[in-house]
Amino acid sequence: MIDNRKKGELRSLNALLPLFRPYRVPLVFASVFLMISAAATLVLPVAVRQVIDQGFGANDPTGIDRWFWLLFAAAAVMAAAGGLRYYFVSWLGQRLVTDLRGKVYANVMRLSPVFFESTKTGEVLSRLNTDTTLVESLVGSNVSFALRNSVMLLGAAIMLMVTSPRLAAMMLVLIPLIIVPIKVIGTRVRRLSRIGQDKIAEFTALGTETVNAMPTVQAMVQEQRESERFAAAAEQAFIASRNRIRADVVMIVTVIMLSFGGIVFILWLGAHAVLDGGMSGGELGQFVLYALIAAAAVGGLGEMWGSVQRAAGALERLLELLHAKPQIAAPEKPVKLPAVAHGKGLGICFDQVSFAYPARPELPVLNDLSFTINPGESVALVGPSGAGKTTILQMLMRFYDPQQGRVLVNGTDIRELDPQDLRRMLALVPQDTVIFSGDVNDNISYGQPAAEQQQIQAAAGQAHADEFVQQLQDGYATYLGERGQRLSGGQRQRIAIARAVLLDPPLLLLDEATSNLDAESERRVQQAIDALRIDRSMIIIAHRLATIRKADRILLLDKGQLQAEGTHAELLEKSELYAHLASLQFLS
Repeated sequence: MIDNRKKGELRSLNALLPLFRPYRVPLVFASVFLMISAAATLVLPVAVRQVIDQGFGANDPTGIDRWFWLLFAAAAVMAAAGGLRYYFVSWLGQRLVTDLRGKVYANVMRLSPVFFESTKTGEVLSRLNTDTTLVESLVGSNVSFALRNSVMLLGAAIMLMVTSPRLAAMMLVLIPLIIVPIKVIGTRVRRLSRIGQDKIAEFTALGTETVNAMPTVQAMVQEQRESERFAAAAEQAFIASRNRIRADVVMIVTVIMLSFGGIVFILWLGAHAVLDGGMSGGELGQFVLYALIAAAAVGGLGEMWGSVQRAAGALERLLELLHAKPQIAAPEKPVKLPAVAHGKGLGICFDQVSFAYPARPELPVLNDLSFTINPGESVALVGPSGAGKTTILQMLMRFYDPQQGRVLVNGTDIRELDPQDLRRMLALVPQDTVIFSGDVNDNISYGQPAAEQQQIQAAAGQAHADEFVQQLQDGYATYLGERGQRLSGGQRQRIAIARAVLLDPPLLLLDEATSNLDAESERRVQQAIDALRIDRSMIIIAHRLATIRKADRILLLDKGQLQAEGTHAELLEKSELYAHLASLQFLS
């Protein structure tokens, strides 16, 4: 579950610092050009002072020309160095955000299913897209201007002290009047930005969920209701953004008023100093230009502060994904199972397993469940809905760990194995088939990307998918569309079976693998399943008698417990529950 606790100020931005380490050279270049650009800018007021005092005052055309040439040279250096500084800083920003996005996504890929029980997919996508855009804006452009303004402010402050210590001291007195409002209002901007990003994530999640369920929405004639729900969620996001913009405006207006109000006051003091002979006109002009540079820098930093606050809030949300820990992880020293010889299969043992899903701890799904599956044996799991059949498969894949008991593979507790090593030994054909938006080749070879075309077609042939794939417009290169919308339910199921066949695992898990097939397709796929039984262990969840009757054994489950086991004929005789389900055609 994502942690939404309030974090301290801008501490989250420190997480960006390690990302700079691989890019020290561009960072050095950016810093060098930043200093050159700032130095050239700070030379301009000195040249202006000399033009006023030495040129106009001395009536010296040659001197004026020389100082104007200096002005032009300084401007040229400032432009060139500024452009190069912007390029390197922007490049760094894009590079860092790309790395951050990749790290966050990679961590999301490792999170356990329990994480997604409490977190909407749309919220995760919002954080990966919207929040990284805010961070990208900060690091890729705003940070460039912020660094420039910081250097300019420091340089201008030093030159103000050199030009007129008395007037500079007066400006130092005024600085707290500017900084304090920025601090107070900036904290509010950050809080409102966080709220706004959460609201955006909410309507993004709602939209993602609804679009993915569009056939159901339209079949239930709920288009208007869903549109109203989305509009209401979007309106809440707008209100949150409006509140944040109002706080931004208050901060910008306050900064500009205080900054330039202070400049006017200092100008008034300087004008009287010139009249009293305390400083020259050129010195006043130089001081005014430096004061304007400092005021512009402070104003720019004030505007950037709002962006920094928003980016800090966005980065906090990204860091929550980056630092989220999978509840299922490999032990420090995982056990390595010996390689399983082809055709041997895996031995499975559930030893007094009790389990309840973390989101529903008060509803146990498995209760002190024990059973054994021998290597190479095919076993069917049957029982009423909610009996725990699919949960058994999820625990075998170690998506969850039992609260009590053990799950053993070839005599080893699967908690001692690396989950990825475990999952490489099995293949799942789920009831809800997942088709990716690639072509047929991509989908069949998803678990075996290096598979050759001949292997892919052989797997498709075993799953009886080759015949309809060959009839597609581009055969195995046919693009299947998002979630395989160009295929029928039965065709999608056969693609999924071919994907599992290609992996050639020692344990095959079939969760209603033939539920979407017509009678003829089911017969053909059943022939493929029968052939697959010979070389591996197999666990089959099914409601149709034709799918399970050839299993070596049938395990009857009810309320998370093993009620009976045996062949179809044996269970009809000794189990009233099994006979009752069969009489209801639950298994036919």
